[in-house]
Amino acid sequence: MSVFRGDCKEIFKSIETESVDMVYLDPPFFTQKIHNLKTRDNSTEYIFSDCWESIEDYVNFMRERIKECHRVLKKSGSIFLHCDKNASHYLRIILDDVFGAKNFRNEIIWHYKRWTSSKSSLQSQHQTIHFYGKTKDNKFNTLYTDYSASTNVDQILQERKRDVNGKSIYKTDIEGEVVWGKEKKGVALGDVWEIPYLNPKAKERVGYPTQKPILLLERIIEISTNQNDVVLDPFCGSGTTLVAAKLLNRRYIGIDISEDACNIADRRIANPLKTTSTLMEKGTGCYLTKTPMENIILSSLEAIPVQRNSGIDGFLKTHQDGKAIPIKIQKNDETLYEAESKLVQAARKRKCQYMILVRTHNNYGQRRLEQVARDKSLFIIDSLELSVGNWFAGIESMSRVIQFSTEDATRKINTR
Repeated sequence: MSVFRGDCKEIFKSIETESVDMVYLDPPFFTQKIHNLKTRDNSTEYIFSDCWESIEDYVNFMRERIKECHRVLKKSGSIFLHCDKNASHYLRIILDDVFGAKNFRNEIIWHYKRWTSSKSSLQSQHQTIHFYGKTKDNKFNTLYTDYSASTNVDQILQERKRDVNGKSIYKTDIEGEVVWGKEKKGVALGDVWEIPYLNPKAKERVGYPTQKPILLLERIIEISTNQNDVVLDPFCGSGTTLVAAKLLNRRYIGIDISEDACNIADRRIANPLKTTSTLMEKGTGCYLTKTPMENIILSSLEAIPVQRNSGIDGFLKTHQDGKAIPIKIQKNDETLYEAESKLVQAARKRKCQYMILVRTHNNYGQRRLEQVARDKSLFIIDSLELSVGNWFAGIESMSRVIQFSTEDATRKINTR
């Protein structure tokens, strides 16, 4: 279990043929950029170049090293090549040539939310991992995920058969009772993986450019290896693959041409830190805090919902004077004064000039409604029929109070 510094093309010469169980490589992507990133405390900056004379130079570089990956893999081995839109199609052709198109297994899509500005194309929110076996007998462990909320699990668990017309029907015993099928572990893992990108404050982040999350590498390793198998990463960077392998009791070999990368990898292996993911552990539902009533009110105002914020429930899509306008919906256990105080505090913190407070009941608290309405920057509404456009037209008179009823919203919920 080692980390070697140098060009992997040269280091490969010291690795025996058919001695490795899995290869994962996250090579240069042909971005034609110099990548740099500082550590959280700004004490160190890591830099590497991904610039090439031509696509032909890049393709030749990768072909030589992919051939070596094929040589060192056992017949039961697999390769996972990580790339993005820049050269994915070129790399796929190389893999077809070296490993054989028949040994292609999956094009895995790593999907994540990462907001960037793009004026002429769609947001880039995924990368690709090409999965090939060395032979048809590559090692593969099926992983399972939970059924989606829309799945009729009771139907899936029932055994089926074909009728005389070849149509699939549920199987029953001689007494007409349903015959249940074999136990199921869930849904076999698909080829689109939603794994969060490492955020700047993640405890495993070390400040190395293009660092990948350990959760992603753990999944790849679990699919294709067993305990004590050998995992090789010829472009190991900060050592994420090696850390994941250690945590899963696999042996590992890491190679990188950068001395900084090798030093980081050694430190991380000695002290593995992994960031957990609430999204993966609890699902997207854990982030949703709005009630059906609140969602209907926000939708009626054409607002963007805000989750997990006690002072702001949403923002209008339209700004006023260049600033966002927050919305707060009075909760059942809140007085109007309490709701107003939370909204004002949250809005002032974000330098918002105007605010909207939706009154849902008549518990005013310490101040009467008329007193609350004296704040010229606070607009209190009581009607789902309110036209925000009309409000914009007469923004200087925001202190007026519009009579309100939530009966329409309640009726919509009850009729669903």
